Amino acid sequence: MKIDRFSGGSLGTNCYFLTDEETGQIAVIDPGFVSGRMERYLAQAGASNVVLCLLTHGHFDHIGGVDRLRELTGAKICLPRGDAAFPADPSLNLGSMLAPGTDCRFRPDRLLDDGDTVRLGNLSIRTLHTPGHTAGSSSFVAGDALFSGDTLMEGSVGRTDFPTGSWGQMASSLKKLAALSGNYRVYPGHGESTTLEEEKKFNPFLKDAAGESGS
Repeated sequence: MKIDRFSGGSLGTNCYFLTDEETGQIAVIDPGFVSGRMERYLAQAGASNVVLCLLTHGHFDHIGGVDRLRELTGAKICLPRGDAAFPADPSLNLGSMLAPGTDCRFRPDRLLDDGDTVRLGNLSIRTLHTPGHTAGSSSFVAGDALFSGDTLMEGSVGRTDFPTGSWGQMASSLKKLAALSGNYRVYPGHGESTTLEEEKKFNPFLKDAAGESGS
């Protein structure tokens, strides 16, 4: 399993290319943009090897490059069910607030629910519904990697004051992540990667959740 990160867009969003090295198949996670560097990567890796696009939630800075990625690769687009209305609604995807004129409309190939799995070559990727940042926000687990979107970040968590956000749901989602067994490498939607154990120790939000889940 190989993970490559591209950061860009107006909000410094992380986009990840997850590769099953045994088969060469690739999943792209949260393509909020498609840069020239990403297109060169696709050309080198083989665009036809990109078979999946996984979206952690429906905000414009995570979905803005979906149409271009689909055009280049034909990848199947997977979106959390709770954010199904976001691509077509700029008030939900925050385009009207933060990126006027941005068109994020697309039709997903599959809507994901908690516990759903998708196959990437010989890898199994599990969906964890982790609402709070948005109603549909989800994280993805592949091997020892946790793609946490805007739920969990290094030293912090995502905002809950946007449409469909909820601090109560975020707190429950953090407890869910804190209860995971194993020291996952965390790949967030913004900022640097970290580990689940580091966040349990030093992230005040996850530290509180870990204490509550263990009590």
